Amino acid sequence: MDERQLRILRELGELGSVTAVAEALHVTPSAISQQLRLLQRSIPVPLTERAGRRVVLTDAGQALAGAAIEVETALARARHTIADFAEQPDGNVSMAAFHSAGSAFFPLMLRSLAGPDRPRLTLADEDVAQDRFPALTRDYDLVLAHRLDHGPPWPRTVTATTLLHEPLDVALPVGHPLASRPRLSPQDVADQPWITVHDGFPLMATIEAIAGAANRRLDIVHRINEFAVVAEAVAAGGGLALMPRWTARVHPDVVLRPLSGVHARRRIDVLHRPERTARRAVRTVLAELHRAAAAIQGHDTRALPQEGGTRGG
Repeated sequence: MDERQLRILRELGELGSVTAVAEALHVTPSAISQQLRLLQRSIPVPLTERAGRRVVLTDAGQALAGAAIEVETALARARHTIADFAEQPDGNVSMAAFHSAGSAFFPLMLRSLAGPDRPRLTLADEDVAQDRFPALTRDYDLVLAHRLDHGPPWPRTVTATTLLHEPLDVALPVGHPLASRPRLSPQDVADQPWITVHDGFPLMATIEAIAGAANRRLDIVHRINEFAVVAEAVAAGGGLALMPRWTARVHPDVVLRPLSGVHARRRIDVLHRPERTARRAVRTVLAELHRAAAAIQGHDTRALPQEGGTRGG
């Protein structure tokens, strides 16, 4: 039995005829009769009987119709409960991000969402390969993920919105001979030692593009995913690295230089399952993420001219 069949049985008890029930529910009498037959198959005793030309409820049918009122009441209460939950402005919202995005976005989000009647954030860092980000939407309401412009798109099972379209620059130690140049080419940097991410992470595709443009294999000496650690290694003379322009923390002993000759940009996207945005709290956090993205880009573009400029210290 299902909710619709129970409602038909209840209406039959109140209205007294299949025709009247059909008119009340805006369907045909044959559709009502079919649903009653389907309901009867799941019940071991007769629910209806003939009274002249009319179909009326038996004692068992009247008992089940009474129970149908309780079922409808419980379902209505459940719907209202869900509706109230979905519209709670201060509901819990879980969000995961890879390290550099978390470093840039988490503080801004915590500050902007502080106070009463604001969503309560639950934050986590998740440093995974690109193809594993969509699976994280099972465990989190929102997932900050990154991919290169020419990388494979996210699957249709998740909704993706771009927050930042971020340039990737070459990080060099202050005083490096190449640091005096306003822009670097793959040929400029191909003979240098390199610090890169592990295989399977998006930035490796740009490293491979640099090697391809320079027509030589790069000397990869260190594999480090966390950009704060990368910056320390670059500052100590461990090699050059690709670093995001806006979301990486500025290091006093590292400079960033734009890279020409290859497409060096990444997208920072927010992923979620479509049903998550039924909740008002999740929609609020999404809106704040977009405001935070504008602040991150705006703040750093004041310190660094648009591509072709430099940043030091």
